[in-house]
Amino acid sequence: MAIRDCAVLIVGGGPCGLMLANELGRRGISTLLVDEKPTTAFNPQANATQARTMEHYRRLGIADEIRALGLPPDFPTDTAYFTRYAGYELARFRLPSSREARQLVSDLKGSWSTAELPHRVSQKYVEAVLRRHAERLPGVSINYGWRLVEFADRGSHVEAQVEFVADGRRMAIRGAYLVGADGPRSTVRQALGLAYAGESGAVRDFFGGRMYAVYLRSSQFYDVVPHAPAWMSVAFNRDRRAFLAAVDGKGEFAFHTQLRAHEDESAISVDGAHALFEAAIGARVDAEILSRGSWTAGYALVAGHFQRGRVFLGGDAVHLFTPTGGLGYNTAIEDAVNLGWKLAAVLKGQGGPALLESYEAERQPLAQRNTGYARGFADSLGLFMPAAEIEDDTPEGAAARAQAGAYLEAHARAEFNIPGITFGGRYDGSPVILSDGTAPPADAANVYVPTACPGGRAPHLWLAPGRSLYDAFGFEWTLLRLGAQPAGGDAFVRAAAAAGLDLKLVDLACDEARDLYAADLALIRPDQIVAWRGNTDADASTVIAAVTGRAALI
Repeated sequence: MAIRDCAVLIVGGGPCGLMLANELGRRGISTLLVDEKPTTAFNPQANATQARTMEHYRRLGIADEIRALGLPPDFPTDTAYFTRYAGYELARFRLPSSREARQLVSDLKGSWSTAELPHRVSQKYVEAVLRRHAERLPGVSINYGWRLVEFADRGSHVEAQVEFVADGRRMAIRGAYLVGADGPRSTVRQALGLAYAGESGAVRDFFGGRMYAVYLRSSQFYDVVPHAPAWMSVAFNRDRRAFLAAVDGKGEFAFHTQLRAHEDESAISVDGAHALFEAAIGARVDAEILSRGSWTAGYALVAGHFQRGRVFLGGDAVHLFTPTGGLGYNTAIEDAVNLGWKLAAVLKGQGGPALLESYEAERQPLAQRNTGYARGFADSLGLFMPAAEIEDDTPEGAAARAQAGAYLEAHARAEFNIPGITFGGRYDGSPVILSDGTAPPADAANVYVPTACPGGRAPHLWLAPGRSLYDAFGFEWTLLRLGAQPAGGDAFVRAAAAAGLDLKLVDLACDEARDLYAADLALIRPDQIVAWRGNTDADASTVIAAVTGRAALI
């Protein structure tokens, strides 16, 4: 059969694969993506886009397009807890609507210094945007309805066969690299003989074991429920624990409930799914069931390796979360960002072997960190048991509700105000990060201390109303020259040119920037990570060689 050539074959058209296609296509890398599904996601799946992910969407120029999707601009993005949705409200953690987020972001400092606040939007909408933009890029071919049959790493390249699901016809593909972003049952990971490690059997009253998901439409819900709307509504009672994410703010919802020991998911009919929803509401409502199915909560798994030879893995193929904190999809996006610029650099002759080796060295510890945080949130919510009298209209019931409300409000602040997790992920010890001997602030979920200590996200500041420092960064490498009289930086310009790098110089002649970065010069990677900082450009050639994986660290 005819052979189709590309630089990178991506298996999997979810957020990780589509983001990777955008990263590669923007850099002129020929990319072919296959996914056996007929199209992007129909079910809502992930519903929270963290601020760091929104920063990456801003870097691609699509943040405003994504922020316009999902809930109406004035819809509250609160997380609220109820005995049942039409019963007692126990606690509410208030968060800004998308319109308020646009207004608030320019005044925030410290932990939430960013150009983009989080956005509550269903993954199904995000995937459609990522697909549309990837398909517009020259050299990018997006192919749904095609499955990977087999592949082989030949040392100098990868050969694969893919099959059109509808009729079985096959196509041979030859690429320099293959990336498996094909989900938790990854064909690519299994073919490599790689396994997950971690926790897979957590048992909790909620978010542990068998769960049942229902995607539905109910125009009556907001009429029946007497409380203010919320993005996330959690039912907390002895009978039917559940969470409900608003998909469009008009009547579409993603409903997930914990199945009890006596409940058989295979026996749940459409009417049975409707009954589960009504049990969580505590009232009768009309609803149209759009899709339904079971899944298992209680996972905190990370693969033993993210690469073997010319084959890489990303997203759920290498880390599997219980979806607390919204960390799975966002971790997958950062996998794609990290791998995309590195593959492009090596394919263009700008990076050495250590650059690709740094993908696993950087992303595996982050996956272990993030799955650990998600497991902690699941324990906090799932192991906290409702009191028997929590729904009673008695003094004892009121006391139980007050106690549960205080606990759940504290839990919500811990799970949904997480700038430390969002911005504080670091690549310390990476073979392509040049440490300056300083130690970063301690890792904490709910506090982020901006730091330019190499290995972490570049600290953010506003340059002018509506103009972020991140808007001044180059798409590839950036050298910041900081302070009123910064070091020259000319040696970096020459060294970058010799290495074939696209380096943008950005001058920040203000004390605030110099104090924030604590150096005269800072070298920022394409993924907005500080690779190096210092006060002289004397070692520029050595620094460039090290951070591109072409020489051992100095």
